[in-house]
Amino acid sequence: MVDDAVRAARVEATMRADHVPGVAIAVVDPDGVRWQRGFGVTDLTSAAPATERTPYLWFSMTKIVTATAVLRLVGAGKLDLDAPVVDYFPAFAVVRQPRPVTVRHLLSHSSGLANPEPVRWVRPADQPAPDPTAFVTRLLTRHRRLRHAPGQRAAYSNLGYLVLGEVVAAVTGMSFEDEVRTNVLAPLGMTGTGFGYADTSGEPPATGYQRLPAPLTPLLRAVLPAGIVAGRHGRYVAYHPFHVLGAPYGGLVGDVADAARIAQLHLNDGELAGIRLLAPGAAAEMRRITPRGGKLDIGLGWLRPAGREPTFVEHLGGGSGFWNVIRLYPDTGLGVVIMGNTTRYDHEAILTAVASR
Repeated sequence: MVDDAVRAARVEATMRADHVPGVAIAVVDPDGVRWQRGFGVTDLTSAAPATERTPYLWFSMTKIVTATAVLRLVGAGKLDLDAPVVDYFPAFAVVRQPRPVTVRHLLSHSSGLANPEPVRWVRPADQPAPDPTAFVTRLLTRHRRLRHAPGQRAAYSNLGYLVLGEVVAAVTGMSFEDEVRTNVLAPLGMTGTGFGYADTSGEPPATGYQRLPAPLTPLLRAVLPAGIVAGRHGRYVAYHPFHVLGAPYGGLVGDVADAARIAQLHLNDGELAGIRLLAPGAAAEMRRITPRGGKLDIGLGWLRPAGREPTFVEHLGGGSGFWNVIRLYPDTGLGVVIMGNTTRYDHEAILTAVASR
């Protein structure tokens, strides 16, 4: 068994090699938290230490929560995975479909929907969010043509998960954000996670950093909306606090201790602390991979690189200034979450360090 000191030394070595300001890590099994802690700092100016309660932007790691919300509704009899999307979200009819795109297709990235580049899908944290339905409808109008027939193959699509958010809202009569807060996050005791910094633990949030040559800083400012890029800190560009446009595909903000509860829920067949969120067998169904070609093998939310041995499922989440991963090793009953405040680093090295027995 690798002891805590060895794990910590390996994590710190990776951080030094990849120039990562801060990371937070949690390792869980079905019975609870095995190990969790923060490393480094949340902010290079203040040098505030990273902890397991430091809030990070989740980006696409949010999709596991979105998929969980959808499967909860399926288990409650409110949603049919194999029903056409247009039955729940009529505006989806703008998309040309040789056969109906279903909810299952959206979850498994096999709908054929386009994946428009989300570089500008961000806003300063102090600016209001756009109307989500108008945002999604506008994107669908621009991307009416499917890349392939529904179910034919897997091709990652953020747009598909934005549509899932509209399906959830239509079925529940609540906004997607309120449905997730009320019926996923709150029952799981995820008190430091939500769709805004006001929903977090109150600890200083992590500042996002990106290593970038100084001459490229003006170009980054031009590419991103105004108010996102804060300036430079040595070799890094720093970001002002911001939010992701499109809550269902990447909008959560929160800490690794909360994210670990999602991992534990899925290791426990959809139950946590006596609360059953998913119907028996639903968590296993989400992990069941159906290879369809392409770079990823995908289940219902969970995925892994194509061709990898089926020892894990995961979801990455990264964008400007942040990089995260939630990974399950179902055969050994282990879950790991890593959240860091720089755009890329060797998360595989950290996973190897902390998941070793």
